[in-house]
Amino acid sequence: MSGKLDCKRQFPDKIISSCALFGVINLDEERFGSADPVRAISLMRERGNGLGAGFAIYGIYPEFKNDYAMHLMYTNSYAKKITEKYLSKNFRILMSEEIPIENNHAIGKAPIFWRYFLEPSIFADKLGKMGEDDLVVEAVMRINARIDGAFVMSSGKNMGVFKGIGFPEDIASFFCLHEYRGYMWICHARFPTNTPGWWGGAHPFSLLDWSVAHNGELSSYGTNRRYLEAHGYKCTMHTDTEVITYAFDLLSRRSKLPMSLVARVMAPPYWTEIDLMETRKRTLLTTLRIMYASLMLNGPFSIVVGHHGEMIGLTDRKKLRPLVAGKKDNVFYVSTEESAIRLISPVLDSIQRPSGGELIAVRSNRLFVPETSSIEGAVLV
Repeated sequence: MSGKLDCKRQFPDKIISSCALFGVINLDEERFGSADPVRAISLMRERGNGLGAGFAIYGIYPEFKNDYAMHLMYTNSYAKKITEKYLSKNFRILMSEEIPIENNHAIGKAPIFWRYFLEPSIFADKLGKMGEDDLVVEAVMRINARIDGAFVMSSGKNMGVFKGIGFPEDIASFFCLHEYRGYMWICHARFPTNTPGWWGGAHPFSLLDWSVAHNGELSSYGTNRRYLEAHGYKCTMHTDTEVITYAFDLLSRRSKLPMSLVARVMAPPYWTEIDLMETRKRTLLTTLRIMYASLMLNGPFSIVVGHHGEMIGLTDRKKLRPLVAGKKDNVFYVSTEESAIRLISPVLDSIQRPSGGELIAVRSNRLFVPETSSIEGAVLV
């Protein structure tokens, strides 16, 4: 990415505890507009510095709900040409159009934004040898790693990511988010610490239907990255949020672990705690720690994760980054700060302040199954 696209608003101090997260889901999957999510994330403005913000919205393309919606950003038209040539060989492009934007004074020079609605082609060489999701994952890895100037922002069905350099309200205005309606919004305001603020580095990061917004920094990044690259992922963005996103895909979609165990892999109990557990649970958690030792997330973090019909919140074991959850009627919230939830829903039915490593997982009524946070009955596969 050219330095010309970087925002000039640099702040001298590194505030490592910053970044704001906000997620909201309507449990009946009734869609709503951008007003409340944008207000909530913008309330935590001091947690960002204008070097990154973004939104993942679920349920925005009902007319293409069974097709992959791929959002891309390009820094040059040649990258677009090469990418479209590759996509046409592996997918049937049902529709292709520029993502509407509205330039404003708060946004500097921006890339080209384009979206494609795709159906895996029966003529794709590898379709049949791998599933449709795997074909899309391979396309994302190939585009990000091999086509200079092209970056996939999102690739799931009936969802999309909109992100860039600016404060949340600037990014929302730039992408005309007031024209979209979704049943779940995952929002982020960034304060970059160890990587530069650039359009592709803004959150949420996404792969297939997964989207991750993150606050913190992982000292385990190198270990996590090497393990994921050994399983076919290409970590080209050099950020810990990218490896968290791929870890969710590997553990949940490919390894079919229930979310309760995915959380135990990423933020496991201490060995001293495991040693005191009853035999069956001790055996299960010991096995997890051995099998997936390289996917433990070490260092301070809190994350809000979106997946179709499901929203997840998780912190590190010591809870060195804040996270709070609330519920009002059929709407569930997760946020860095309670004030952001209270801004749009002053009176809540319940409020939850999870302990370190404690999973928050809520599913829409359409997808509801009894298992959410208990590890009882979980089976390793």
